[in-house]
Amino acid sequence: MMAALGPHGGFILAAYLASALILCGLTAAILLDRRAQRRALAALEQRGAGRRSEQAAP
Repeated sequence: MMAALGPHGGFILAAYLASALILCGLTAAILLDRRAQRRALAALEQRGAGRRSEQAAP
């Protein structure tokens, strides 16, 4: 397979690996932040802070 990529095969594979790792890291960071935001929102709602979208229109 490396021969099919030519003399720069190592660089090409390293670039793909680095891109995949970065994308996985970003995805994990987004999912962890989402979980933290949901916990923070649940804590606020438990303390009585409501959502403005739930208020009745005047």
